[in-house]
Amino acid sequence: MFRLEDSYWWFVARRAMVRDLLDRYPPAGGHRSGERVLDVGCGTGATLKTLEEFGEVIGMDRSPEALAFCRQRGHHRLALALGEELPVKDESVQALTALDLLEHIEDDGAAVREFARALAPGGVLLITVPACPFLWSEHDEALNHLRRYRASRLRRLLDGAGLEIVRLSPVIATLLLPIAVLRLLQRLRGKKGAEAKTAFIEPPAFINTALIWLLRMEARWLLRFNFPVGVSLVAVARKPARAGA
Repeated sequence: MFRLEDSYWWFVARRAMVRDLLDRYPPAGGHRSGERVLDVGCGTGATLKTLEEFGEVIGMDRSPEALAFCRQRGHHRLALALGEELPVKDESVQALTALDLLEHIEDDGAAVREFARALAPGGVLLITVPACPFLWSEHDEALNHLRRYRASRLRRLLDGAGLEIVRLSPVIATLLLPIAVLRLLQRLRGKKGAEAKTAFIEPPAFINTALIWLLRMEARWLLRFNFPVGVSLVAVARKPARAGA
């Protein structure tokens, strides 16, 4: 992941989508200097640089190895923590991202409630998760996923945490069919060896560039409309402001 995050189409396009959505749906009052942005499950840290546009960024991950890679990228506001047990005060964060994290957590409801606890009133939560349970494959097993999501489940999690859903949409819609075919072929082939393997296939540079362009076009559409289907789900939710605030 450390090697791929800067250039691989999936990661590059996801960062651009996150930037666009946070810019479109800022915390109450708009983006201001001094705001705290928390990236839970920050991985090897490529997204942290993007999030610095929106405030003081803190990266959190349960993996010491991942945080070591973040330091190689020059990030030092880091914490070793679980998504269900954030080491931050109540209502101390203006924006929180959890990108492809919930599928790794057994009690995903507890994690979303913890995100809501950390958010200040009017604060924004942005979540991405893998969608379509029928796409389950060896790739998910290799990445230690516990589930893929339907929109109804993600909606229940956000509602249950008392958050107001601003946007909830499938994404990576144009690639659903080829990815579904790839997953089906993987299932028919079966595992080769005892360990599951990921499906990160590094395409030629021109194809990688074309995929980034395609998903950038999707991201621009997403700013106005939802997609009917997609490989992933993205949700933007807001913590309600206090009455009279």
